[in-house]
Amino acid sequence: MAMLLRRLPLLTDPMIAVLVITTTLALVLPATGEERTIATHISNGGIFLLFLVNGMRIRRSEIARGMANWRFFGPLMLFVFGAMALAGVGFASIATGVLPPLVALGFIYLGCLPSTIQSATSYTSLAHGNVALAVVGAALINIAGVFISAPLFAVLGGGGAGTIGTEAVLRIGLILVLPFVIGQAVQPWVIDRLADQRARIVWLDRSVIGLAVYVAFSGAVEQGLARMFALADWAVLVALVLLLLALALGAAWTLGGLLGLPRADRITFLFAGSQKSVATGAPLAAILFPPAAAGFVIAPLLLYHLAQLVLAAPLAARLARG
Repeated sequence: MAMLLRRLPLLTDPMIAVLVITTTLALVLPATGEERTIATHISNGGIFLLFLVNGMRIRRSEIARGMANWRFFGPLMLFVFGAMALAGVGFASIATGVLPPLVALGFIYLGCLPSTIQSATSYTSLAHGNVALAVVGAALINIAGVFISAPLFAVLGGGGAGTIGTEAVLRIGLILVLPFVIGQAVQPWVIDRLADQRARIVWLDRSVIGLAVYVAFSGAVEQGLARMFALADWAVLVALVLLLLALALGAAWTLGGLLGLPRADRITFLFAGSQKSVATGAPLAAILFPPAAAGFVIAPLLLYHLAQLVLAAPLAARLARG
């Protein structure tokens, strides 16, 4: 039985539990009015702290090594922020007219996000891939995502909810970029201490993500999420998300082969290229969109993140067997 549970990420992965609990709480007991304003301020403070810690823990040497390995990271960057973003545009056009406009826009938002750090590295290790390359790649992609994802989404999202005005730019600078830069500046004095606090930092990630998701879905619930989303709509959304994930996995694996990467590096490319980060997506959505819109926009991201976690473990186990 224990072995069976370990094979079911849905039952064992704490991040999945956090997402399920926060979305359910938003559906049952949404934050509205002044309560949501307070929750939003707390969420923004948590996002600032999260990106401050990210700046402290991502070593500059890892960034330098990543930039030097252009043969691997050049194509990976183009895949994550190019091919996946264009795929998001394509799926958004399919979803338009079938799903609510903000949900369709969410596919573009999903495509513009960086890949995960924790799970991409973990599943690369499980699949016997190049773990060192995965760590450097995930760090480099997420740093780039802080600066690339929002403007890329603004360009591809057109005149929709993704339009970034001066206020949004300032909020991104103050809540995402500034704390990351401060973290990099003080890194030499704190990075060794942070290494001893990994478990607490992981729960900081989960708590901030959970609060951002709760605030976003509270706004969507208040705007009539239940009325706008029939059971058939959920079925369409899930089908589109699963199809996008399947295409991402297939394309990443194929491109790794075309590049002539060694098997271990090809496995790293697969997970780093196809997975998307709710750790960046949820906080960024809280900054870019009002709560009434954010919950709809991140719906594809949340389902994609859940699906990638559920499917990654058996896929990694299969790759490990050769």
